[in-house]
Amino acid sequence: MVRDIAIIGDHFILPEMFEKELRKVCPHEGLNCRLRLEDWPNSPVNHGYSGDPDILIKEFIGDFDEVTAFIGNAEVLIMHQSPVTDAMLHSLPNLRFIACSRGGPVNVDVEAANRRGVKVVRAPGRNASAVAEFTIGAILAETRKIRIGHETMRKGVWRGDLYRADTTGRELNEMTVGVIGYGKIGTRLVKILRAFGCRILVSDPYVQLDISDLEAGVEQICLDSLLEQSDVVTLHPRVTEETTQMINKETLSKMKSDALLVNTARGPLCNYDDLYEALVNGTIGSAMLETFAIEPTPPDWPLLQLENVTLTPHIAGASVRTAQYAAQVLAEDVKNYITGAPLNNLCVA
Repeated sequence: MVRDIAIIGDHFILPEMFEKELRKVCPHEGLNCRLRLEDWPNSPVNHGYSGDPDILIKEFIGDFDEVTAFIGNAEVLIMHQSPVTDAMLHSLPNLRFIACSRGGPVNVDVEAANRRGVKVVRAPGRNASAVAEFTIGAILAETRKIRIGHETMRKGVWRGDLYRADTTGRELNEMTVGVIGYGKIGTRLVKILRAFGCRILVSDPYVQLDISDLEAGVEQICLDSLLEQSDVVTLHPRVTEETTQMINKETLSKMKSDALLVNTARGPLCNYDDLYEALVNGTIGSAMLETFAIEPTPPDWPLLQLENVTLTPHIAGASVRTAQYAAQVLAEDVKNYITGAPLNNLCVA
């Protein structure tokens, strides 16, 4: 039996990579693979956080009609950030299986797929190591003055004064780091942080700490206490109704006046107007921002102009290993679907 498989990749996870990993685990299966390349990240995704009630999916790229036409009669769809809506599923009666290479397939209307009997799988933790490593780098760039030293030397200024006791940075082993969100990324980050010898606080009301973290002295406390006690606060929850703009004027006011806020998760977690005010008036000391309310950020966005902010263009999860691992995880579940084996990462709305 020949399986008709539509594969949509982009310049991060190429469609050829998806096909290569699939054929590795299904060497004897008849696979008719059709490939499509989207222009991301050269072209931005539609974030879908504007509140439009007609768009139930988030963070997608591709025209609905064009993607529907490409999928056509395929039984299986393998993709990264392509949109899948209820209306699209209505036009795709042969589609029975969707493999989305993301930790959370926010670009798929999973509830509609479940209702129509279409199975959806994902790639949980695909970039957990990449984001955790990046977060460590982000913290050090700010706390050890790497960013400001780099910027001034580029301008021909030698900041020898950064060796002064009143301007130099602090080591992680003397600091308290608060981790908000203890999922795949948060747990990985905590294990890396332990090697630095810092005090680690975790706030996540929906999970319990891993026994090894408990034995290592990691503490699980409420959000308010974490904000009050932490020298560094780093965000790692998913975007939900509960976590949207969880960093705002009220929560920022609970933080130390010299605290560093790190957001390598998602832009909607922060009220950026409130954060700007907090950084300008000294409510907190500095921020490292990797995700934003609007992406790409407008060139005149006020936060881009502040000297106490480190900025990167939403690249924390970008690594060669992330792309390869995500393709491998999906390939395994497509094989399981074809052979009738249990699925590893089934999504249920």
